[in-house]
Amino acid sequence: MTLGILAAIHDEVDGLVAAMHHRDSRATVQTIGMREYHVGQLHGQPCVLVLARMGKVAASATTVTLIREFGVKEIVFTGLAGGIGPDTHVGDVVIADRTIQHDLDARPFFGRHEVPLLERAEFPADPALTRELETAAAGFLRLDLPTEVPRPVLERFGVASPSLHRGMIASGDQFIGSPDAVAELRERLPGLLAVEMEGAAVAQVCHEFGVPYAVMRTVSDRADDTAHVDFPAFLKDVASHYSSGILRRFLAARA
Repeated sequence: MTLGILAAIHDEVDGLVAAMHHRDSRATVQTIGMREYHVGQLHGQPCVLVLARMGKVAASATTVTLIREFGVKEIVFTGLAGGIGPDTHVGDVVIADRTIQHDLDARPFFGRHEVPLLERAEFPADPALTRELETAAAGFLRLDLPTEVPRPVLERFGVASPSLHRGMIASGDQFIGSPDAVAELRERLPGLLAVEMEGAAVAQVCHEFGVPYAVMRTVSDRADDTAHVDFPAFLKDVASHYSSGILRRFLAARA
């Protein structure tokens, strides 16, 4: 069963791509729609890795290609997110139990957040994939993170005892970076843990094609007026290790 793995930014997927081509001499690259799809074995599992790029349209187009052209049967999206929940902190991991498009508003024809003609606003993540990611993430945070990222680096970004969360993740084609925007989202979407720009679009496509999906996000900021601080450095020095390390455990457990 082939797994599709997507990310929006280079550092979120580059380590996985390097590992695939290092370990699998038969791995290939196919270019479709300005995207490079890396096809091969990763930690003993058949996978297709791709940089989807940022935003809902980019994520949707990439997901359709994974399903139609490469026949993937499951999809995992990994990357960064802004923390919205009161207990989500920089360095925490949030795994979606459901996703929603926070910027979708087709009123008065449809309810707010409802996807036209699908009669739903929320898209549940696949329970089995979600449990597997949770197990992998818990193991990474407890056993691998202390050796993969030096303590001074973690301290520089305020990462002390990172936690694992499971709950709602919301997507929208906008960067959330102000306290007012965060407060409005919390009021409108109770239980929201994190916000990003792709996961709910992937979820909608997977729903329409009947493909199980899961979304895993590393909290890079609090989605407020501190959200711009050292983002590139956090991505390179910390978050890239999360994606590679958690998915390494996730895939190895399936071997």
